[in-house]
Amino acid sequence: MKRIFTLLTILLPVLAEAQHFGNSSAQQDPMPAVYFQNQFLANPAMAGLDSGLNINVGYRKQWTDVPDGPVTTLFTGDYRVNPRMSAGLTVYSDRAGVLNHTRVGATYAYHLPLNEEKNEYLHLGLTLGLDNKRIQRNKIIGDQDDPSVDAYNRRDNYFETDFGMAYTNKQLTIQAALPNLASTFQNKQGVESRNTTMAYAAVSYKFGTHSEQVTSWEPKVAIRGVRGYKSIVDIGANVSLARNFANVFAMYHTSNSVTAGIGFHFKNTVEVQMSYTSQTAGVKTNVDGNFGVNVSIRLFK
Repeated sequence: MKRIFTLLTILLPVLAEAQHFGNSSAQQDPMPAVYFQNQFLANPAMAGLDSGLNINVGYRKQWTDVPDGPVTTLFTGDYRVNPRMSAGLTVYSDRAGVLNHTRVGATYAYHLPLNEEKNEYLHLGLTLGLDNKRIQRNKIIGDQDDPSVDAYNRRDNYFETDFGMAYTNKQLTIQAALPNLASTFQNKQGVESRNTTMAYAAVSYKFGTHSEQVTSWEPKVAIRGVRGYKSIVDIGANVSLARNFANVFAMYHTSNSVTAGIGFHFKNTVEVQMSYTSQTAGVKTNVDGNFGVNVSIRLFK
């Protein structure tokens, strides 16, 4: 345990340094499933944490009152190859106005048992991703033959790397991740790199109950370092109900927004989660919040 806390202590200062460029309220909103339903989204070390094949499909629509507002779709799959190794795949698409961002990533995770009787593990994960950013000509209002559009779309795709680690036992999860390592270490601090996550850390603890109505509840605290803005702290909890048939969760973000959602589990195989994130304080008077849905399918357990 001492080694794990030491490694996390090394990573946490990166979070504190993630606010060099200002105090805007337009910080990046993660997909709500990242907190409890699909933690693999934030940390490659969480790939294959459960046995079998886990498939997740997510959709989020932001600013429904704004034409061509941001739309995010994603697919993830992770599989526990053997007790110590897992593989994962991520396909992500984000469209906002004329811009289209697509990312495909492959993940390898290693699960080191520390005490199998107590179900203690140290997890390490690495993702190699290929990023593609293009302008959609059919969305341009103006000169679609502008040479700058061709110059932007002719750019090469570029590689990104994410690293993560986690400690888990039957109830406690401590994790930290460093996404977008390539752009961070190459000091790519242009306009496009602002509003990207530089570091992530989280702690959660799952409490069981003896009630049939409330099966368990899991409080969680997370911190996100976002390039160009203040670090964001997320505080909330997930509550499982009716013998895990349903769950409700809520997270407060220090960007002055709230995420809340409800989910339903069917035969312990399919989980559907719907969520809403209120807009941050700086722009909530001009646009509405974000609606999302995520479906998880667990096979070959």
